[in-house]
Amino acid sequence: MAFETNRPTWAGAATTVSTIDVGLRQHMLRVYNYMASGTLLTGIIAYVVANTPSVFNAIFGTPLAWVVMLAPLGFVLFLSFRIDKIKASTAQALFWAYAATMGLSMATIFVAFTGASVARVFFITAGTFAAMSLYGYTTRRSLANIGSFLFMGLIGIVIAGLVNMFIHSTQLQMIISVVGVLVFVGLTAWDTQRIKEEYSEFHDRETSGKLAIWGALRLYLDFINLFMMLLQLLGQRRD
Repeated sequence: MAFETNRPTWAGAATTVSTIDVGLRQHMLRVYNYMASGTLLTGIIAYVVANTPSVFNAIFGTPLAWVVMLAPLGFVLFLSFRIDKIKASTAQALFWAYAATMGLSMATIFVAFTGASVARVFFITAGTFAAMSLYGYTTRRSLANIGSFLFMGLIGIVIAGLVNMFIHSTQLQMIISVVGVLVFVGLTAWDTQRIKEEYSEFHDRETSGKLAIWGALRLYLDFINLFMMLLQLLGQRRD
């Protein structure tokens, strides 16, 4: 009798776990779809602007260049502080606007580097990102301990990058790029694991929609920054 009494409990638990697993897979798929679509939008806009001299010169030949370069930071800060208060549809619109603005600011890479080297580095980045994100998704080891270390490394990169804007040191840029690759490789796995953990805490449709956008933005930033660091190391500049 005890066995028969406990069976529905076990079945219910199994059903709950199965439902969460299916929901998690769907959530992660949404995150990756948003992230990949945002990256594609950025790439298309960057390529079109770089190959349209009138548009490129109108942006980077005027003070508008500073607006284009600083605007993405504004989008990230706004989403960071307001993601809990805005609607999922608003967060999605801001994500697309952010990806488009990043495309404008990244148009210079197609002018500074050869198309072949940009493509090569992109595929290297994609492979590295996929491997580390898969590790972050599948590992049962908590990556929380390395999170604070990676964040400190990120702050160091930002500070060093700001300093190098004034001193223009090739050696410092090399160090920034090498450290940056290590940091963003680690952040890719860490952010992926965090996205999984955050989903397990919320299941209503509106919140999960915002979490998908927020997760996509973080992985997008990991991918773009990893790409830029690898491009500095492996990219071939135009003569």
